[in-house]
Amino acid sequence: MKQRDKMIQMVDEEVWDILIIGGGATGLGAAVDAASRGLKTVLVEQSDFAKATSSRSTKLIHGGLRYLQQGNISLVLEALKARGRFCQNAPHLICHRAFFVPSYHWWQGPFYGIGLKIYDILAGKLGLEPSKHLSKEETLARLPTLDPEELLGGTIYYDGQFDDSRLAIALAQTAADHGACMINYMKVVGFLKEKNHVVGVRVRDEESGAEREMRAKVVINATGVFSDSLRRLDQPEVAKIVQPSQGVHLVLDKSFLESETAILIPHTADGRVLFMVPWHDRVLVGTTDTLVDEISLEPQPLDEEIDFILKEAGKYLTKQPEKKDILSLFAGLRPLIADEGKKTAALSRDHTILLSDSGLVTIAGGKWTTYRKMAEDVIDKALSVGEFEEIPCKTTSLRLHGFLENVDPLDPWSTYGSDGAQIREIIRERSELDQLLHPNFPYLHGEVVWAARNEMARTIEDILSRRTRCLLLDARLSITIAPLVARLLAEELKRPKEWEEQQIVTFTKLAERYLIDERESSR
Repeated sequence: MKQRDKMIQMVDEEVWDILIIGGGATGLGAAVDAASRGLKTVLVEQSDFAKATSSRSTKLIHGGLRYLQQGNISLVLEALKARGRFCQNAPHLICHRAFFVPSYHWWQGPFYGIGLKIYDILAGKLGLEPSKHLSKEETLARLPTLDPEELLGGTIYYDGQFDDSRLAIALAQTAADHGACMINYMKVVGFLKEKNHVVGVRVRDEESGAEREMRAKVVINATGVFSDSLRRLDQPEVAKIVQPSQGVHLVLDKSFLESETAILIPHTADGRVLFMVPWHDRVLVGTTDTLVDEISLEPQPLDEEIDFILKEAGKYLTKQPEKKDILSLFAGLRPLIADEGKKTAALSRDHTILLSDSGLVTIAGGKWTTYRKMAEDVIDKALSVGEFEEIPCKTTSLRLHGFLENVDPLDPWSTYGSDGAQIREIIRERSELDQLLHPNFPYLHGEVVWAARNEMARTIEDILSRRTRCLLLDARLSITIAPLVARLLAEELKRPKEWEEQQIVTFTKLAERYLIDERESSR
């Protein structure tokens, strides 16, 4: 991608075909779709790309066994098709992950086994590997930290695993590769209207404070849980369509799951599934499903959610996780489509597209797995609203930025794909960049420089939360390396010492919210 200041220069030179508000999965996917069709496309994001929900997922590209249990076959089919295309279009960003569903009662083996065979069949030629039954002995050989008491065996199946914020950056880069203008830290503060029709937006640069107007033939609201806020900025009396649901994840040391096979518990005490997934040499455990009213860029895990995950995970492991074992904890808000009276597990994960009287297009709902189809649908709608000629979607087989086959998913550089060679060139030019940020993280100094130059990283948080995943992997260690990252970033962005010092303070306050002991001591 171009540097941010060059992207801003593009804004002042164009009247856009499509203007997208929101730099999460939905907005980024829409930008790729629109730009690849040849439309003049601009995207603005109030914070960093994937700042909110889109960097806080369970890191899975999957059909959704729970949706199969609910009988939502169409959503499962769509998601499995999307998973298969993702594997074809971005093999450097997704890997096959084995999942184990344990059986502790005689009926569970056949019940889950049959369900997973249906899952295989629905995937068809886009399937990964076939599911199979494991005996108790085979199970414990593969998953030695699984509680053996009353274990009868279980079923192995395969799904997709990815790194959500790294996919988000790849989508931003792909859109930019096709000519789109992508700008983070640019907040929409109002709509421009002519004859009560939306013809653009007024934005504020969150770095400089400067405001400017941006005009476009069609404006798309793809802001996830913030969708209703934008809709009410357009029409103050409009009814809400989004019911936020909070999902919490805990990160533990890999000793709790000494295996490259993940565990899926299909029915917890609250009726949800629970995942325990190997991720970047740690274990990611979650998630919850709690209705919330407050919408925030930094939602906070509730005590009862933390306790719930620890208790449910402990039922299946030989080593009971406790609060002191949590390396990092984080929450994300799902933008579910509101339906009064329904529990969150029953609310739709489908997406919906609305058109306001003023012509504002809003897309809400959905999930990472189906981002590409969501993007196709909303750009098709935008073409109709803007009275463009029909232009077919190009993303079904479009290779994402960095496309590279035969990568090792355990290689921390695998998500860079073909960009890895350019990062190595930066490091060759400055040998001091060939050092780890910390021995317990796989990231090098040179990756900070690369992110600032080519991935529009602007803050320590951008680097440690989303360009690398340090904050989510170990919040305390992230605090210790913040001064080093601040120095590297300040040098690259030509920032003064005062900025560097303020960045450290700001990031430390943020990171402390990811620490269980800091949360409890502050009460």
